[in-house]
Amino acid sequence: MFELGWFSAKLFLQGKLIRDPVHFVQQTAIGTSIGLLLLVLLAFVKLPLLISVVISSLVTGTMMPFLLKDFKAK
Repeated sequence: MFELGWFSAKLFLQGKLIRDPVHFVQQTAIGTSIGLLLLVLLAFVKLPLLISVVISSLVTGTMMPFLLKDFKAK
C-alpha cells in the first residue's frame, strides 16, 4: 500500500499523473474556498467549533466528487 502511494506521489510531482492540472487545482480551490467560507460563517453564528468543523467538512466532502467528476488521469 505504501509503495502504491509513493508511486502515485512521484508521478504527481513529475507532472505525469493528471492530464489537466490547472482544472484539477481550480476545482479543488473552489471546493476548499466554499468549505472555508462555510466554516467562517458558521463560526460567526456562534455554533461550537466542533459542530462548525463537522458541518463544513461534510458539505465540502459531498461537494468534491461533483466538482471532480470530469477528472482524468494519464
